Amino acid sequence: VQLQASGGGLVQPGGSLRLSCVASGSIFSFNVMGWFRQAPGKQRELVATITSGGDTDYVDSVKGRFTISRANVKNTVYLQMNSLKPEDTAVYYCYANINARDYWGKGTQVTVSS
Repeated sequence: VQLQASGGGLVQPGGSLRLSCVASGSIFSFNVMGWFRQAPGKQRELVATITSGGDTDYVDSVKGRFTISRANVKNTVYLQMNSLKPEDTAVYYCYANINARDYWGKGTQVTVSS
């Protein structure tokens, strides 16, 4: 199983980006999918998760600005990020629990700067 993330980039404060993560390989069952991020000099933190049933959870700092969703048929999870702030700058990592194992994608850089 591999996770391929895309959609990062440079955006001005107040702007939007959408991250995508596609899972490929021998996939029999999905559980939780989500996104983590790690800013320079900081620990990796959970940003958002979504269960197979569609239940979502967010870190307080992104509530109301970020939306996580998934397309099960496409084995894809999305993170819509609106009203971006400079403190959202980080490397974002896709995560998934597939076939009862944890998988991580390579990070994608998100930079919020004027």
